[in-house]
Amino acid sequence: MNAALSDVAAALRSADDLLLVTHEHPDGDAIGSLVAAHRVLAAVGIDAPMLVPTEDEPAAEYHFLVPWENAVRQLPEDLSGTTLVMLDCGNLERSAAGERGANASAIVNIDHHHDNTRFGSINHVVDTASCTAEIVWNLAAELGAEVDQLTATALYVGLVTDTGRFMYDNTGPAAHQMAADLIRIGVPVAAMFRRIYEGIPIGKARLLGRALNNIERHSDGRLTLTWLSREDFDQVEAIDGWSEGIIDHLRSIEGTEVAAVIREPIGNPEIKRISLRAANDDVDVSRIARAGGGGGHRGAAGFSSELSPEGLREFLLDQMAAEPSQL
Repeated sequence: MNAALSDVAAALRSADDLLLVTHEHPDGDAIGSLVAAHRVLAAVGIDAPMLVPTEDEPAAEYHFLVPWENAVRQLPEDLSGTTLVMLDCGNLERSAAGERGANASAIVNIDHHHDNTRFGSINHVVDTASCTAEIVWNLAAELGAEVDQLTATALYVGLVTDTGRFMYDNTGPAAHQMAADLIRIGVPVAAMFRRIYEGIPIGKARLLGRALNNIERHSDGRLTLTWLSREDFDQVEAIDGWSEGIIDHLRSIEGTEVAAVIREPIGNPEIKRISLRAANDDVDVSRIARAGGGGGHRGAAGFSSELSPEGLREFLLDQMAAEPSQL
């Protein structure tokens, strides 16, 4: 069953030891929701530190949001007395806590992914929400928490990034109303746009150049993909998080149905991380991602794989062929 927001609020108020967690490789909604939830709970007297693993920090453009003094850099060994609050996590395995999260005394699962596995002790999954930040915004109202400018800014970052600057299909009236309310609180919209989308490091621009140079088209252009090897990252002195946003360039190429960015993460070149985007409603890329052991949204999803480059191409093409759509 899907718990009411009032049940979530009651569980958070009654828990003795909370730890806020989001998914691995956190994006804007993950970090925005994490920071906003921390500040919302603090506003009503609830101490809830955030897990931000040292080896899995957010991209540089989101660093300014994080109150690092309240960040836990490693998952505690003993979770037996801890309630984990999972934000924006479609499943336990892809959370920053990983499978060890199952050792927690309780899990409060707050998310908006339609394929969420409902792994929590309490599940509040709203797949019609534009982003998890929207749910945290509603949770603040349920708790009676005052939302100040810094909290509003974190929520706005989650909202604007997960809706693709309000151009994705998940952008509904509630998203625009939330944006208006946050702007009234004092979110500096122009400054946030510049911080997130402009002033990028030269290494990030050069990484984009590598990705565009490596583009492949398959199935009459319906699959557009690119590869980023460890060598690509190292030669332009780029960090993993700088690959975010590249996929939108592929998605916009004429004729594309599915865009894919395949990259080698730090420390384990045998593992490939694959990000997927759908260019229209005909394809559910979350189904493709689930077939690869991952998940996500209908229009944006991802998974990890040990397949070879040839194996990954074949997998993606096979999945697209099986997709019950115009493909």
